[in-house]
Amino acid sequence: MPKVTFLPINRTVNAEAGESILEIAINNDIPLQHACGGFCSCTTCHIHVKSGVEQLSLMEEMEHDRIQETAEKVTPASRLGCQTKVNGDCTVEIMHMDL
Repeated sequence: MPKVTFLPINRTVNAEAGESILEIAINNDIPLQHACGGFCSCTTCHIHVKSGVEQLSLMEEMEHDRIQETAEKVTPASRLGCQTKVNGDCTVEIMHMDL
């Protein structure tokens, strides 16, 4: 069972392989915003992958384009939580916390 650590809240939760970062956050009351409901239409679920990138699904063109067009503080580690599926342990930093 994969473990996902969410920063900056430093909380680690168990996940099912194949779940998205957003699904994992919602199921564990992690404050990850998701204004579009997880349909890759916004960037409120923008995260930075801190470790375990090899344990995540590959970025598809739609996600890449959305990040490049509208996300703030974009880095090579930028992903959208709604599009990023987990296959193993990873650590991600939430860029927009829903408090």
